[in-house]
Amino acid sequence: MKIVIAILIFSFIIIFHELGHFLFAKKFDVKVNEFTLGLGPTLLSWGKGETKYCLKALPFGGSCVMEGEDQESDSDRAFSKKPLWQRFLIVFGGPLFNFILAYILAVILIAIAGVNKPIVTSVSEGLPAEAAGIEAGDEIVSLNGYNIHFYEEISIYNFLHSSGDDITVGYKRDGKTYSTTLTPFYNEEEGRYLLGVNRLSGRDKLTNPISILAYGGYEIKYQIYMTVQSLRMLFTNEISVKEVSGPVGVVSAISDVYDSSILDGIKYVILNMMNIAILLSANLGVMNLIPFPALDGGRLFIYIIEAIRRKKMKPEIENGINLVGFALLMLLMIVVMYNDIAKIF
Repeated sequence: MKIVIAILIFSFIIIFHELGHFLFAKKFDVKVNEFTLGLGPTLLSWGKGETKYCLKALPFGGSCVMEGEDQESDSDRAFSKKPLWQRFLIVFGGPLFNFILAYILAVILIAIAGVNKPIVTSVSEGLPAEAAGIEAGDEIVSLNGYNIHFYEEISIYNFLHSSGDDITVGYKRDGKTYSTTLTPFYNEEEGRYLLGVNRLSGRDKLTNPISILAYGGYEIKYQIYMTVQSLRMLFTNEISVKEVSGPVGVVSAISDVYDSSILDGIKYVILNMMNIAILLSANLGVMNLIPFPALDGGRLFIYIIEAIRRKKMKPEIENGINLVGFALLMLLMIVVMYNDIAKIF
């Protein structure tokens, strides 16, 4: 059951991504030859109109194959024959739809479960927050200029910037905004920096639809920020490639969340699965915008260069770049999957 749920989550997110490409292609009258979910051997295929729809063996990928996308075509409906701005929007449509999906799920989740507002319920004695004058009842609104809307953002921000440097904390008390500076305390036993602010478990219900919509946007901002900062830490060697999870690791994480949630009832399983889907969809949107060959971001980067040069790159050069990029991505996937399996066993 857990594996089925993981596959359904992956499949839904991938289909929504490819749907973005598909709908923009249709909008600009580009012929879509094949719409595929999965990788590897074809398990099932059927045709409707000019497009062939396929279901493949491995549910960790998908494609929207357009006429003239990776090869020359004389058709007026070929992707390569369309204006630059239309090609740009077709490619950008995939990541865009990932962010839209994440936002829709976030709004639904927040409407049902509420949010953990960054309101301090207690301050740990002898830790930096107490020394800086923060008290129970204060609402943390910013850390070094980064706006805080959820309590989870406090610990995540502290983890992503775990250098021990001073942090300027903005907080509200009795309707007024104040600012103070504290120096995180390194706890050797826990192996991390501590601020000393705490919050009791429990979510705050939102009754105003406008607030729910706004907090849905805050959630996506938070997920994008967390993904971008994690990538920064990866490239600066603050975290290792061994700590990166691929499909196998995500399935394992989903299984763990399912096991812990089912004890509280099916409602909590659904809410936690939605939370994972939000994270994965936003993550996929950001990852696909990285300007690396074979990713959507790589193509968008080429189109930006084309706009600057006012001259198209030769198809054979563009295809060669994407081929090399795809090979490197497959190599990275193998390394990540190996690490995932090694963690399990």
